[in-house]
Amino acid sequence: MQYKNRIAFSLKMKEDEKMRIGIFTETYTPYISGLVTSEVMLKHALEKEGHEVYVVTANLESFKYEYDERERVLKIPGLPTGIYNARLTSVYPVRAVKKIKSWNLDVIHSQTEFAVGTFARLIAKQYNIPLVHTYHTMYEDYIHYITKGYFQRSSKKLVEYFTKFYCDTTATELIVPTNKTYKLFKEKYRFEKNIHIIPTGIEVERFYKENVDEKGVNSLRKQLKMSKKDFSILFVGRLAEEKNVEFLIRSEKELMKKYKNIKLIIVGDGPDKEKYEQHAKELGLEDHVIFTGKAAWEDMPFYYHVADVFATASKTETQGLTVIEAMASNTVPVCMRDEAFQSMVTEDLNGLFFETEKEYQEKILYLYENKKELEKLNKQARIQAEHYSSKNYADRVIEVYQRAIKEKKEEYRFGILSKIYKRIKEKFQ
Repeated sequence: MQYKNRIAFSLKMKEDEKMRIGIFTETYTPYISGLVTSEVMLKHALEKEGHEVYVVTANLESFKYEYDERERVLKIPGLPTGIYNARLTSVYPVRAVKKIKSWNLDVIHSQTEFAVGTFARLIAKQYNIPLVHTYHTMYEDYIHYITKGYFQRSSKKLVEYFTKFYCDTTATELIVPTNKTYKLFKEKYRFEKNIHIIPTGIEVERFYKENVDEKGVNSLRKQLKMSKKDFSILFVGRLAEEKNVEFLIRSEKELMKKYKNIKLIIVGDGPDKEKYEQHAKELGLEDHVIFTGKAAWEDMPFYYHVADVFATASKTETQGLTVIEAMASNTVPVCMRDEAFQSMVTEDLNGLFFETEKEYQEKILYLYENKKELEKLNKQARIQAEHYSSKNYADRVIEVYQRAIKEKKEEYRFGILSKIYKRIKEKFQ
């Protein structure tokens, strides 16, 4: 059957039939990030539902074409960007196009607005495949990396234009993780197409206390030179300006004046890591702020279970998957008051919010001095985390896929009728 003829056939798909799904992303394993974690989770969850999932990504190691038949991961040549070991690509090998064509995809799910995302759109248009896009990043919060403080207003307008074009013009359906992102598109960008708010899920089960090896937790505690008497605050994320890590380091200086056994554990890497280490040293916090660097994916549950609370002062998140990981680990999240976190955390039920350094310090001291309150919030955090399971996420994404396929079917039929009408009109003119 010819591929284009198959499109009309595939659009007749019943809702309960299994799909062939293509996930297009700029970054995938072995690269470590919240986005990669969500992509791997989605792939596994969809496969558990019986769907065939293929991944197209940039090659992070070399400028080569590679295809892993068993994992169904296609890597196309990637060029270094100079940004946090990431690579982009604008080279689309003919053999890659042929391979993707052979998959006979029912739907494409794009996870990026850049080169691989453009490739997704070219493939979708060429072979008339419905395209679903998930918007992960609030790009307006990252403009300073390029402009260095200049042309901020014009740059934000450019980002707005680029985002609207990429998401509105090319995508069949759009997914965003939070109400914060929804408002950006509906109220500021005046987005006209459908927007589905689907909080990104995670494999919450692997963070549950009963599934985490206690020996591994104790081993990590020794490695970090911490005793059970220490009260630890955990941050996990990219060490860069937009994450506001200096806020947490400055606050640690004040917290240790009250209790010497309060410590801050910072897990992650990034362009500002050395700067933060130097800042902690200047404040005399070498023994109170612990920088671990990157942590292996399989070791992350140990870090959450070593911690008493999880803290983030970032205001640039679209969602914040680390908050869900913390809650699944019975670790109380203490977050900057921001819409991205308010969709997951309820004040005084499963976590706490702050707006200033003074307020943050008060919240941490409150939890330190009130163990029963800490335990109560821990239990509720675990309960809330169950709503963000990978299965729940996958099921909702599948509904969007089905809607996109249905819309493409209607578009296909409408297109055929338009052509017939045009030919009849031309014949009798």
